Amino acid sequence: MESAQLHRDAVVIDGLIIARFGREVFEDMRRGGLTAANCTCSVWEGIHGTLENLAWWEQAFREHADLIRPVHGTADVRAAKEEGRTGIILGWQNSSGIEDRLDFLPLFQRLGVRVIQITYNTQNYAGSGCYESSDSGLSDFGHDLVAEMNRLGILCDLSHVGPRTSRDVIEASRAPVAYTHCLPAGLKAHPRNKSDEELRFIADRGGFVGVTMFPPFLAKGSNAVVDDYVEAIEYVMNHAGTAQVGIGTDFTQGHDEAFFHWITHDKGIGRKLTEFGEIVNPEGMRRIGDFPNLTEAMLRRGWPEERVRGVLGENWLRFLGEVWQA
Repeated sequence: MESAQLHRDAVVIDGLIIARFGREVFEDMRRGGLTAANCTCSVWEGIHGTLENLAWWEQAFREHADLIRPVHGTADVRAAKEEGRTGIILGWQNSSGIEDRLDFLPLFQRLGVRVIQITYNTQNYAGSGCYESSDSGLSDFGHDLVAEMNRLGILCDLSHVGPRTSRDVIEASRAPVAYTHCLPAGLKAHPRNKSDEELRFIADRGGFVGVTMFPPFLAKGSNAVVDDYVEAIEYVMNHAGTAQVGIGTDFTQGHDEAFFHWITHDKGIGRKLTEFGEIVNPEGMRRIGDFPNLTEAMLRRGWPEERVRGVLGENWLRFLGEVWQA
């Protein structure tokens, strides 16, 4: 099957987008043939700020119902595909959205939150992030958090989490967990990238890896092209298995310098954690609407159709069904 037709037929799921959401981005999702995406609605915010963000999404679902729909389970992803809309999975990149109130978690689950990252870059109540100088591991509160997320069917994300805390979560969780958006340290040494051992460890315990293309973590940085991204995906598959790997682009489309300042400083206002430099996505995947180019690049690399369909979205769909139990 030629690439354009394959892309139109395929379920396409992005494990992480943190764009400046609005109609322009939603239209680009449709141009890219995106079936569903994990869309970040909380990073450094506490309870109040997160509720404000969720209220924004409730309004967006009404105002842009021709383009997007909420996703609470895998049936909603399938429905989005049939309807020609993009399913929005509401996700957090930090558990600070509940602050120290575990009893708030079921309330957010009822509001549609289906993915929560345990920590974002630094220390919080639950554990340590990848830029924390000393990784203290999963706290007692963190153990309670993971258990409650398991009960509620919320996916534990470990993309920005420190190595020791990640290992603790993988071992503590009764449900499989994920790196929704990461790259391999074997191609570029970086605190945000995962070692071959870490990739194997999560996969051996039923976990999942969404591969990002965020330029600072790619071997060629802003000089990368879409084929370099496919090479990185293939590297991860060689360590985690073809069935446990998918896409997690980390598109930041539409954001300005103020946003990158916010995400690269502790709690958004504290010490500087990392230097990104200029953010230029790989040529061929500059915008969300370029997703068909990724399918073409996979086929160009000689991947069989079944593998392409799996990585584009079927692998994510199966895995999310296991975690969400819906």
